[in-house]
Amino acid sequence: MTQPGTAPPRTRSTTGSPTGTATHCPYCSLQCGMRLERVGRTLNVAPWAEFPVNEGALCRKGLTATGLRGHRERLTTPLVRDTTTGEFRATSWDEALDLIASRIDTLQAESGADTIAVFGGGGLTNEKAYALGKFTRTVLRSSQIDYNGRWCMSSAAAASNKAFGLDRGLPFPLVDIETADVVVLVGSNMAETMPPAARHLDRLREAGGQLVVIDPRRTPTAERADLALQPVPGTDLALALGVLHHLLAVGAVDEDYLAERTTGFEGVRLSVAAWWPERVERVTGVSADDVRRLADLLAAHPKAMILTARGAEQHAQGTDTVLAWINVALALGLPGRPGAGYGCLTGQGNGQGGREHGQKADQLPGYRSIDDPVARAHVAEVWGVTPESIPGKGRSAYELLEALGTDEGSRALLVFGSNIVVSAPNAELITQRLEALDLLVVADIVLSETAALADVVLPVTQWAEETGTMTNLEGRVILRQRAVTPPEGVRSDLDVIAGLATRLGSELVFPTDPETVFAELGRASAGGAADYSGITYDRIRDERGVFWPCPATPDDAEPHPGTPRLFADSFGTPDGRARCQVVEHRGPAEPTDSDYPLHLTTGRVLAQYQSGAQTRRIKDLPDTGAFVEMHPLVALRLGIEDGNLVTLSTRRGELRAPARVVTTIREDTVFVPFHWVGVNRLVNDALDPSSRMPEFKVCAAALRVGGHR
Repeated sequence: MTQPGTAPPRTRSTTGSPTGTATHCPYCSLQCGMRLERVGRTLNVAPWAEFPVNEGALCRKGLTATGLRGHRERLTTPLVRDTTTGEFRATSWDEALDLIASRIDTLQAESGADTIAVFGGGGLTNEKAYALGKFTRTVLRSSQIDYNGRWCMSSAAAASNKAFGLDRGLPFPLVDIETADVVVLVGSNMAETMPPAARHLDRLREAGGQLVVIDPRRTPTAERADLALQPVPGTDLALALGVLHHLLAVGAVDEDYLAERTTGFEGVRLSVAAWWPERVERVTGVSADDVRRLADLLAAHPKAMILTARGAEQHAQGTDTVLAWINVALALGLPGRPGAGYGCLTGQGNGQGGREHGQKADQLPGYRSIDDPVARAHVAEVWGVTPESIPGKGRSAYELLEALGTDEGSRALLVFGSNIVVSAPNAELITQRLEALDLLVVADIVLSETAALADVVLPVTQWAEETGTMTNLEGRVILRQRAVTPPEGVRSDLDVIAGLATRLGSELVFPTDPETVFAELGRASAGGAADYSGITYDRIRDERGVFWPCPATPDDAEPHPGTPRLFADSFGTPDGRARCQVVEHRGPAEPTDSDYPLHLTTGRVLAQYQSGAQTRRIKDLPDTGAFVEMHPLVALRLGIEDGNLVTLSTRRGELRAPARVVTTIREDTVFVPFHWVGVNRLVNDALDPSSRMPEFKVCAAALRVGGHR
């Protein structure tokens, strides 16, 4: 156990010489292994070839991840907004935490417990996510907690829970991709969003396997594909219905598997009867021949994988879209078969673990439902509270933010690890809601766009300065290890939570040592779907990560080995059978019309990550700013040339940015990356009824040449 102030752990080569601190990248859900080496005052990134997820490979973001160390914009002292001048002034930690606690006490006395809301992040460690959920529900006694991971893979999570009774991004290790015969990527640009993983696609093809990419843009990932389909944004569900229709028509479904391992398929069989390929072509823009070609490819190869990502999931019908593709996988008997199945390519670094242990409005640690009396009793015992004292389900992420400052919503918000001003849908409205608060507290490493609005800003540690666990897209629990001492004046989020708990009069213990927190998390998760109780820091170090579920075993028994692969024998439902779900295509919540004739979709670019609060400040990463990507026919029709300043508008606002004219996008679609302030002010806030995922990936838009920055 590493106590605060002690030297960070060192790893050694087989010869015994120090080789740096073994840790993981601070960005995406791959959580690539890396080593951090001190050379004088410089902290360098070096490969960690033994870590199986990336085998030493790193993308440009990972290689430059130490770029914020010593950055001139790094926060190292708490800031409080002066009520007279409206400007920030530096203050002490005691004054900042005392002020926050005093304002919380006053507001709750006036308006009740739920007047304080908490918003977390998918980049927080498991320990922080757990402590934040415990703090909100026991100290604040508030039900109002959610996190930005709701905007990541919540639709896939909702669909997996409905179909399989269990949600883990990939139910198999990432390396299994290489052993498949066919991999279908629906809405994933893996080559740019998680480049080290794209080598699995290359190895798949080198071994004779085939790759299908479904995306409105012909991305660098699609350039690798044997078959690239470019549907109209928001029509992936209809494409899945058409594929299943053809599989049934040619008798390619696995009837024995459906009878033995699923329920509900007869309803699905009837529901896809009307989705013949020619109808699918009219809806999606994908030719009927290509619909059949995809279905025939899947039918001919028993080792097939279907992987969805944000392009398919960030829709008002995202859950149903994922369910439609899961139905295809189940019809072919893929889940549980070696080298086959369905999986979700999680985006955020800890998007998986972040929701498993308490940040999500409807969940308690261990992926337990907050409405389950047995779950409440178990967690209450670990926490040392009564089950009745734990609040019920709160609002989802967007609904929580949309209600802020209104008569129905919270008057104060504590933000940990999220840059809401850039990342929220309909962000102009959400910014207004933040400005209307009586108290906004932001814990961050830099003065992000959200922190700039705060009443109190708390400077916290970054990844290389702290130890904690993350759960990657495979369900592999890994350990980030501290490599350097934080700057003077900076504290960890665990210290912030403990300090506030003490000032708010809590008698509960909030440890600040991450290993102690992880042990408590394990006890709280024991018996839940995401059971971490058999995982320890030492096991993670020795085994280079442990896959959950991994329950604790009796003292005299062998430790549970973890579960790299799920569903071989049964699913996580009460009867062990998967649930086939009838879904219907409705299309985007906001269709195009004569005023807004184009589809706007959003996504990432290679050099930037999420809201860009970190990557935009790293000098070795290109910061191009936002751009509007369009087809040459759109540009010709509107008199736009490459590089021209254009104005993109939706019913919610306008964005001015340079045009990027390319042949790789559909003629009816424009694309804007979301790493800069702007495009999320334009996107639709329509919510998926199951996951409460906003419709980031499609809305109606108009374009014109010109504008002023």
